[in-house]
Amino acid sequence: MDSSRLVVFAPVDNTARVHAVVRRLSDAIALGLLADGEQLPSEADLAGHLGVSTVTLREALMALRQQGLIETRRGRGGGSFVRTPARPFDLDGRLRPLAAEELRDLGDHYAAIAGAAARLAAMRSLPGDVERLRRSLAELSAAGGGARTCRLDGRLHLEVAAASQSVRLTREEIRLQADIGPLIWTVHDHPRWRGRARREHAALVEAVGRGEDALARDLAESHVACAVEHLIERRLSL
Repeated sequence: MDSSRLVVFAPVDNTARVHAVVRRLSDAIALGLLADGEQLPSEADLAGHLGVSTVTLREALMALRQQGLIETRRGRGGGSFVRTPARPFDLDGRLRPLAAEELRDLGDHYAAIAGAAARLAAMRSLPGDVERLRRSLAELSAAGGGARTCRLDGRLHLEVAAASQSVRLTREEIRLQADIGPLIWTVHDHPRWRGRARREHAALVEAVGRGEDALARDLAESHVACAVEHLIERRLSL
């Protein structure tokens, strides 16, 4: 199991366990960490990974089924399978309730976390982590835009966080992506900024691969800050 999946399937705390499991898995599906059609581990294995009872897990899976995020098939070859939401992402609808100051504050927090994760990734990543980043970068570069590009964008940043070997930083990256990630990656997919975002992704992955920790941190912080400025511009235009 790779490092990003180790974070997804790591034990959750004792409070609101059903909600925590639903949030963990729904975030992973929304961010593309769990792919459309992918089969989840068996209930016993998944409950063991997450550190919850099978009763708690079944309640969480029922909630995910009601949200249309998984489907459960019975019989031979059955199990629970991921379903990617088909509804298009409404960027303006998500932006309207957010004030510019709130977006800037979220962006400052996210830039700090992304920068710290990138710096540690450059210092601690293993050869397999860098290979995974390069594969994801190639996949992202070949994507034609739209929701798939946004999911791949988010996945690349999660993999940078996972390469930091810090579980807390990776969990915070997942939490922040749930709050603001889809907004940022949607803006990056706009034709006006797509080329710049791709150059920044390539520079970030190479900085991590070469172990240039200060450069990796600066690139990650700048990448997020630039996207947030675009978001604020768009919010103010609504």
